[in-house]
This record gives sequence, structure tokens and C-alpha cells, in this order.
Amino acid sequence: MAEAKAIAKYVRMSPIKLAPVTDLVRGKDLQEALNILKFTPGKGAEIVEKVVKSAAANAEENHKMNPDNLYVAEIYANQGPTMKRWRAGSQGRASIILKRSSHVGVTLRERD
Repeated sequence: MAEAKAIAKYVRMSPIKLAPVTDLVRGKDLQEALNILKFTPGKGAEIVEKVVKSAAANAEENHKMNPDNLYVAEIYANQGPTMKRWRAGSQGRASIILKRSSHVGVTLRERD
């Protein structure tokens, strides 16, 4: 079965913030998923929408798939590398700041 993939690596957003957005579109038809993402507020929806559009373009150009029959088969937001920073804390201590990143992946397949 043909499938089209797209991955956005090192996205500067925590996977915890991206997970609810990915859950919204998992299993949905391509056009429905894009509509949901378009009207979902927040930066996470923009990032996921960009990856879904990229996967759709890959499906159309590289695999000659019909965009009307596509659906979001798999979508994930896994943890990427964490940048560790610090800021001054009380009594001369250092407080750690974890700047998390994500890898967002989408797989589209055609409905039978």
C-alpha cells in the first residue's frame, strides 16, 4: 500500500503542547484535517498543518496519489533534543531551564 510521509525535525515546541493538536486530526480525511488545523488556535496547529500539507504534496508529486482519497494514517510529535539553559536563582543558586524540541511526523494513505 502506497503511503506518503513528511517529518519536521527540531521544532522548537514541547511535544506536550503538540500532542493534543495531533490527536485532533489522527484518522481524519486530508481536507477535514486541514480545515480543523486551520481553525485551531495556537502555534502548534500551524506547525502540524505545515507538515500535513508537505505530506500531501509528497503524495501528489512523488506517489501520484489522488488527494481526495487521502487520510491521516499516522501522526506523532516525539521528543527531540532538549537545550539546557540556566538562570540565576535565589541565594546564589542556578535554576535550570529546559527548552524542549519535537519531531513531528505525518503519514498519509489512500482509502480503499
